Amino acid sequence: MAAGDKTEKATPKRRKEARREGQVARSQDLNGALVLIAGIMTLGVVGPGMAQRLGDTLRDNLQAIADHDVTATTVGALFLDTGRTAAAALWPVVAVCAVVGIVGNVAQVGLKPTPKAARPRLSRVNPLQGAKRLFGKEALFETGKNLLKVSVVAGIAMWSLLPHIGDTAAMVGASPYQFGGALAGKVKSIALHAGLAYLFIGIIDYVYQRWRHEKSLRMDKEEIKEESKGQDLPAEVKGAIRRRQFAAARARMMAAVPTADVIVTNPTHFSVALKYDGKKTAPEVIAKGQDLVALRIRELAAEHGVPVVPDPPLARSLYATVEVGQQIPEELFQAVAQVLAYVYRVAGRRRLQAA
Repeated sequence: MAAGDKTEKATPKRRKEARREGQVARSQDLNGALVLIAGIMTLGVVGPGMAQRLGDTLRDNLQAIADHDVTATTVGALFLDTGRTAAAALWPVVAVCAVVGIVGNVAQVGLKPTPKAARPRLSRVNPLQGAKRLFGKEALFETGKNLLKVSVVAGIAMWSLLPHIGDTAAMVGASPYQFGGALAGKVKSIALHAGLAYLFIGIIDYVYQRWRHEKSLRMDKEEIKEESKGQDLPAEVKGAIRRRQFAAARARMMAAVPTADVIVTNPTHFSVALKYDGKKTAPEVIAKGQDLVALRIRELAAEHGVPVVPDPPLARSLYATVEVGQQIPEELFQAVAQVLAYVYRVAGRRRLQAA
């Protein structure tokens, strides 16, 4: 087994961290199917009364238009009355769908709000990341899944509709009430069959989302080992280990300063060491520090002949936005390129003078 293979189940700590980040197993299809079926069933119960109220309102409004002069005031009153009637008729369906939607969501992920997941992230509006989401493997899979879902639901609806086409054609000449009642019953039957098919798809999708979520949380043996080490140690020992790790990281950082191409400073508060070997796409920050650490970086640079370039705005930006071991971001390419070009020109002149 290759090192780093994520074959182990996630620990409770890993699950808690994922939950805090908003990573949960949830199927929008299952939630949508539950809301659809709840809406259909509610319409089956309150539908006749709803149709009666809306019909009575329409008849009364038409009678009012026939009995009175049509003015902006009367038309406005009629629209207002119709809106109130429609809202009163529809509110049971809307309320039931809203409650079922909330309950279905809570049943899938639990009643544990994650405010951190709702925070805005720049990566969500990054065009490159957006293009990856639109044209990546995951997007292709979701597109195929949606096409299959629509095909299955449409097939079920057609299967429910075809046997009744003859019955509907035979109702030519029936009264509007008779035709409307028969048509409503057929539409309800077709919608219910389609909703049940959608529910079946939603259950399958929820199982898949659970499997994919568990797979994404898997850890390798080294991660579990490191996590267990940190949990078993007392707080004092953990603090001592962190201090040692920090000291070792600083020592490694200082050892890298002599290999830097340039030190960008602000000239007393910040120092950032940059290195560019041509193999990577951008220069890399190999050391940075503030105040006393910045002073030590400048001293090491002087001892080993590394150029020091004062550039306060660039030094502050590099110190605030780039960690040690990371490449500089694209927005700082031009400023860093100018500094490196200046350093290379000075180094070239010195070599010519020495020759």
